[in-house]
Amino acid sequence: MLDPIWSDRASPVSFVGPRRWVPPAVAFDALPPIDLVVLSHDHYDHLDVMTVRRLVRAYPNAHWIAPLKVGDWLRQRGAAVFAELDWWQATSVDGLTITCTPAQHFSGRSLTNRNATLWCGWTIRSAAHALFFAGDTGRHPEFESITRRLGPFDAAILPIGAYEPRWVMQPVHMAADEAVSAYVDILAGNAGHSCTFVASHWGTFKLTDEPMDEPPKLAHATWNSYALAATDLWIPHHGETRTW
Repeated sequence: MLDPIWSDRASPVSFVGPRRWVPPAVAFDALPPIDLVVLSHDHYDHLDVMTVRRLVRAYPNAHWIAPLKVGDWLRQRGAAVFAELDWWQATSVDGLTITCTPAQHFSGRSLTNRNATLWCGWTIRSAAHALFFAGDTGRHPEFESITRRLGPFDAAILPIGAYEPRWVMQPVHMAADEAVSAYVDILAGNAGHSCTFVASHWGTFKLTDEPMDEPPKLAHATWNSYALAATDLWIPHHGETRTW
């Protein structure tokens, strides 16, 4: 499970802040057993206190993996923190190798702890498959080097939303066209191995100024401009699942 949130708002309080446009894809009580929760950073739309408490109560034996200095916050809420990693550090759990990767973002849950904790992406590798989760990130130059070092990847989860106005958001959030260009960098390091682009970070919370339905349109247009294989782009409908 990656950056879970079941609350109605991405906010420190329940009565104000960005509200969901769509319900969670799976009702909390319909979840299968959860063994592992992996977190990219501590912003409210990625690290939600009510969701953490619900998961801890429902799945007390789940392993939690987080970037540096997020572990203390999790432990205070009862989570079984298995590992707290810096960029390029790795750990193994239940047959998976999980590596913390660079991202271009920021952190903080209040004005007093800005950038006091780390932000990151993750790679998750089993004996048969490998996944790259870019986290919440601006466009940075490390996508190809991450892939050469930790790939090849079967799928890459890349954020495509929350990007306007660009003069504010560009350092910390990729626009959909930048996400596609980052995917092209991933392909360059993927040793000829096919990789599915899985779009994330759009259409759930109204965080920025672009229309809610714009990111998929921009992603498709950019994808076509690169003449990439249509079958390698997956922008899931809300609640859609796919099995490899």
